[in-house]
Amino acid sequence: MADDEKPEQIDQLLATPQLAGALDSEHFRRFLDQAPIALVASDMRGQERIVYANPEFEKISGQSPGELEGQQWSALHGRMVESDVALGEAIVGGSDYLGCFSIGPPGAEPAIIDIYANIIEDDDGAAIFRLASFAPNRAALESEREALASQLRDKDMALKEIQHRVRNNLQMIAALIRYEARIAGDSAARDPFDKIAGRIEALQLLYRSMADDELGQEVDLGSYLSQIASHVMRAHAREGITLDLKVDAYPVSVNVAMPTGLVVNELMTNALKYAFAKRESGTISLQFHVDASGCRIEIADDGQGLPDGVEWPRPGKLSELIVRSLRQNAGAQMLVESKPGEGLRVIIIFTRRAASVEADASQAAAD
Repeated sequence: MADDEKPEQIDQLLATPQLAGALDSEHFRRFLDQAPIALVASDMRGQERIVYANPEFEKISGQSPGELEGQQWSALHGRMVESDVALGEAIVGGSDYLGCFSIGPPGAEPAIIDIYANIIEDDDGAAIFRLASFAPNRAALESEREALASQLRDKDMALKEIQHRVRNNLQMIAALIRYEARIAGDSAARDPFDKIAGRIEALQLLYRSMADDELGQEVDLGSYLSQIASHVMRAHAREGITLDLKVDAYPVSVNVAMPTGLVVNELMTNALKYAFAKRESGTISLQFHVDASGCRIEIADDGQGLPDGVEWPRPGKLSELIVRSLRQNAGAQMLVESKPGEGLRVIIIFTRRAASVEADASQAAAD
């Protein structure tokens, strides 16, 4: 390794004004205790002995400052990777870049470290300190990064395969439920099957959307809601009922997208089944917009509205649990308006921060 490739922290340390005097200062040694690289120093005045080792060196070697102070360099554990030269011998016999060494606590996997040694002189040119610096080997770091990247790629492929299988299984379950609904007889018997199938299909679409994100943590909520709306309109097709769809593209965490999609699925399914029971035409509106103030979702229809004494979500029903999940995961606010003969409108609002993957991770850490 060339001298111009020396780690920046070592260059900065060696450039410290009057470094020889500074090493005698207890205040400066406390400063070195916070250094991000491992350091060991010896006093060369008289019989050379180690007088300082910082906590970072203990981390990589397992040897404490108290164990090393007063010892010769031969007390250091470690050997050169290429020639098996002892660490202490190399430090005493060389200067500047000494080579690549294997260092580590007994019984632990050794670290591959680049080592530098420099002699610190006083104003008269007399050698008074020897300073050894230990920096992670760049080649070893690059190899570790490549190995980690390979592991992440393998895990990502495994995760995508799991998501693919879950999506296929959900599709099969939904198809079986739809089949049971068709043979159930009257509409009252079919209704519970249809609701369950619709929720499962919403989850299936979520898994499909997750495949578009490399880490499977984010979903484009606009695209996901559009897929749900199109799917519900096809599954419960009614002539004369139209969809007014306007959505923005915006990524949100999976834990926000899931309950949001289930709410939209529930409201649109209910509208197609009940809102226009006495009419041959009508409009369902789904809008999702994002601005500086946050995210706003509006699901509305111009049907007959909720019957007197009925509220949505109904207490004790699964829809209430889904809404509660949305409030918990996104800190969502919800407004429900229903007017007889004018329809139902539900507005959901949450901040962009609350919908992010970062907020999701923070909540998980707090839990």
